[in-house]
Amino acid sequence: MEIQLRRGALTATAETLGGELVSLRGDREYIWGGDPAYWTGRNPVLFPIVGGLKNETVRLGGRDYHMGRHGFARRSEFTPVDQGSDYVVLQLRESPETLAQYPCPFSLQVRHQLLDDGFSTAFTVENTGAAPMPFCIGAHTAFRCPLEDGRRFQDYRLVFDEPEDADSLLLNPAGILRNGQTERFLSGGRTLPLDYDVFARLDTLIFQGLRSKGVTLEDPQSGRGVHLSYEGFPMIAFWTRPGAPFLCLEPWHGCAAFDDESGAFTDKPHCVILAPGEAKSLTYRVTLLPAEAAFRPVEE
Repeated sequence: MEIQLRRGALTATAETLGGELVSLRGDREYIWGGDPAYWTGRNPVLFPIVGGLKNETVRLGGRDYHMGRHGFARRSEFTPVDQGSDYVVLQLRESPETLAQYPCPFSLQVRHQLLDDGFSTAFTVENTGAAPMPFCIGAHTAFRCPLEDGRRFQDYRLVFDEPEDADSLLLNPAGILRNGQTERFLSGGRTLPLDYDVFARLDTLIFQGLRSKGVTLEDPQSGRGVHLSYEGFPMIAFWTRPGAPFLCLEPWHGCAAFDDESGAFTDKPHCVILAPGEAKSLTYRVTLLPAEAAFRPVEE
């Protein structure tokens, strides 16, 4: 089911399947619409894992469980539990299907809120069971890139809020992280040009422990783009398919398995462990740039 949101000149669409915000329009569409030629995804919620597991297996409570890449939330039907003209709260609870993969009673609420200058998405995870509950969570928002006709993907760049000495973690061909292996991308700088060849070679750029709590995807010629604020998330990743007209900006609390991981869920890097009855909330915010262009009403 689609749910329409509006605030001023901005409109958005949320989808109960996957709990995603799948459209954001000011003077144009900002979120990738999905295309099987490249990737049918748009803005999946990554829960209760981020990335892949070794042999799609994780150990919890002394038993092995099997789960596909990025978990099951992105293919689950959420229920609207609160809604206004410019926001919606979608909830996912455990089911026989989720318990077969992840034996934890839980509540995951995703609140999509239109703002005057963009939107925010808040994840609230609650342990509704009687035992400690580990989880990871992340976003995977795909933004159209380029946003304007006549411009190219490689005309855009990423600009971090602070100067960074940034080393990307490296994946093996199975999507598992290689412990101790990294590649330097920034040495005291803030700007990272976009290049399909990098993604063809590495698949995903994955950073952790950066000083920056935000990053801008922009066309330096026009200033057109988006700023992502991801305070509270210890990792940020970027992904596309070579030749595809989008870039995913991905704040993560957790990541793919490392090749030397024990296999226990509680040993996963940046895993959150909630006591019974405890909840944790994380929010990322997207600001459209530049404001004078982005918020012109859409001509019908």
